[in-house]
Amino acid sequence: MTTISSHPGRTTAGAGRHTTGPDATAPAGLPGLSGLECLPSLPDPRSTNGTDARALSKTLFARLDELEEGTPEHSYVRNSLVEFNLALVHYAIGRMTVRAESREDVVQVGTIGLIKAIDRFQVRRGTEFPTFALPTIFGEIKRFYRDTTWAVRVPRRLQELRLRLSKATAELEQDNGGSPSVSELAEHLHLDEDEDEVVEGLIAANGHTTVSLDHPTDVSSPEATLADHIGYTDGDLERVEDLHALKPLLAGLSDRDRKILALRFTEDKTQSAIGEELGISQMHVSRILTRLLNRLEAELTVRR
Repeated sequence: MTTISSHPGRTTAGAGRHTTGPDATAPAGLPGLSGLECLPSLPDPRSTNGTDARALSKTLFARLDELEEGTPEHSYVRNSLVEFNLALVHYAIGRMTVRAESREDVVQVGTIGLIKAIDRFQVRRGTEFPTFALPTIFGEIKRFYRDTTWAVRVPRRLQELRLRLSKATAELEQDNGGSPSVSELAEHLHLDEDEDEVVEGLIAANGHTTVSLDHPTDVSSPEATLADHIGYTDGDLERVEDLHALKPLLAGLSDRDRKILALRFTEDKTQSAIGEELGISQMHVSRILTRLLNRLEAELTVRR
């Protein structure tokens, strides 16, 4: 069912609301809705100041407790509470640093927090609704940032530790006039016996933002980028290890066997050319090479 709010041309989800004037709604005149006769006419939330909104909210909350959840009447009162308390969402956003491009998303997230607070609020406890609702709204917005603003997803524990480390670092820098050490951070945060946790938090902080590999490493030399300083796997490293392991094995061969291997793999001669140089047949050279290679392979496997 669609709610027609007191704002011209604006609708919200819930029970039907009809206006009786440009700035008021009359619940008693709503067709199909009973039990709302005791509610006063509701003014336009946009023109209602904070004091009036709080007073109306108390009346609406008292009526909300008497209505059955899921009924059109309950939805009407609940939606009215959301509209009259949206200022709390904007107040919470104003207390936080919000990027312009994400403000609309944050408003939606904050409104979800407001709705959760409305559903949990109990008038009989005597707490003012803004006092009760703001922590929930702030928590919902912070959770949104925690889940969406990190470039690399890290556990919540480390995200919270990063905030504590950032605050501790600023305090220690001001007190000591220099960057604090890991042990100083651990002592400040009462983590004296677990400096590894501080190190883990500092490493995790690197995942909050990322930098392009094309980012210049030096302002005076923009052509020098981060990509130029990143190492790569050298395929010849494994070959060096193999040659180093092979050296003592070759030393244990006879002079003739070493010469045959050198002629074949260093000078790149054919088996026929090697046979002519040594005065043996090509078939004999082939058998010698096969025997030598099998022997070297077996010994290298054992060494590994």
